[in-house]
Amino acid sequence: MTTGESRAGSTQRTWAALGGVATLRGAALAALALVEVVLFVILVSAGSLVGVGIGLFLLPPVVLAVRGLANLQRTLAGDWSGVRIPVPYVAELEGARPLQRCHRLLGDRATWRDALWLLVDSTVGLVLTFAPLALMLHGLRGILMPFLLQSSPDDEWLGNWYVVLPVSGPATAWAALVLGVAHFPLALWLAPRLLRWHARLAAALLAPTENTRLTHRVQHLTETRDDAVGSQAGELRRIERNLHDGAQARLVAMGMTLDAAVRIMEKHPEAAKSLLQEAKTNSARALQELRDLVRGIQPPVLVDRGIADAIRTLAMENPLQIETTIDLPGRPSPAVESAAYFTVSEVLNNAVKHSGADSGSIEVRHADGRLLINVSDYGRGGADPSRGTGLRGIERRLAPLDGFITVLSPLGGPTMVAIEIPCDFIT
Repeated sequence: MTTGESRAGSTQRTWAALGGVATLRGAALAALALVEVVLFVILVSAGSLVGVGIGLFLLPPVVLAVRGLANLQRTLAGDWSGVRIPVPYVAELEGARPLQRCHRLLGDRATWRDALWLLVDSTVGLVLTFAPLALMLHGLRGILMPFLLQSSPDDEWLGNWYVVLPVSGPATAWAALVLGVAHFPLALWLAPRLLRWHARLAAALLAPTENTRLTHRVQHLTETRDDAVGSQAGELRRIERNLHDGAQARLVAMGMTLDAAVRIMEKHPEAAKSLLQEAKTNSARALQELRDLVRGIQPPVLVDRGIADAIRTLAMENPLQIETTIDLPGRPSPAVESAAYFTVSEVLNNAVKHSGADSGSIEVRHADGRLLINVSDYGRGGADPSRGTGLRGIERRLAPLDGFITVLSPLGGPTMVAIEIPCDFIT
């Protein structure tokens, strides 16, 4: 066998395997469509009982079951066809009474679109998903036609037609076998295409509408605004506390020392000189504390030279051996730079305190309108984002910018923290 023949055979096997898998997936979706028929009937029945009161208690669990099934369809569309369908639901009210809960669920447009999906998927969707398997079953009937006709020629259940061919004897029965065999490649060719069409149909009904996206955006902005205001208030309290306990106390002490030095300067010049030296030391410490405070608000290296050099500086000053790989076409906006800098700083501090590592790496790049930062350490791993407040603080810092953080930390390491921040305005 030549190399070309081997490649052709491999391509055919791959094509057949993909078609077979798509056919089985379609059959699973067809079975799911039958479940949707039952759930649609239950949903309509529960809705009709709202007026007599019992529906207030029956409808919410039924709607949640419908949402669970719709979410399963969204997941399968993404996993099997590559069609990503976001979840469109408005968040439920905690502790709501039955009437409020029903009003909330029925007022959500996604609930009605889910109900429409149950109806559409159990009809049009069922045809799309079951068609490849139906073709194969019909092809199997054609393949068996000559053998069945030979074993029981007088049975009328075989029918007089197969596709466009009248089956009246052995010759036409064998022709039906050829037609039956042709059904299989047609079904394998159709299966992945029909699966994608089904996923697009699901996206048309199960994806959030523009109004829903705007509603979610308003909710997100409201939540992140509260977090941002709270974070800013906490930062102001920290600055005030540091000024009061640090530089301000030293400046007050320096003033008192200078006042004492003035009073004893003529009678005790040596003691006055000592007090002046102490005041000088306090002024230097106060200046250093003010510099540290300013660096905590907005590091000069970040303002003057941008996020790339600021992260390199963090890596050089860190006790771990940090390797940096930075590929940016320019500078992001100041807000993005600030959030990225303090996020990386916090992650590195956590690595020094908890990882037990002696080295790590930082990768920074820009892709698809997002600033992507990966911070890794080669320590013991096992980091749990649910413990402690450091990562929650990072999430609150990133949330107003629609950024997020992902932590991967298996036991034994390494730990990788992925940071993504929307950033369309790099210049």
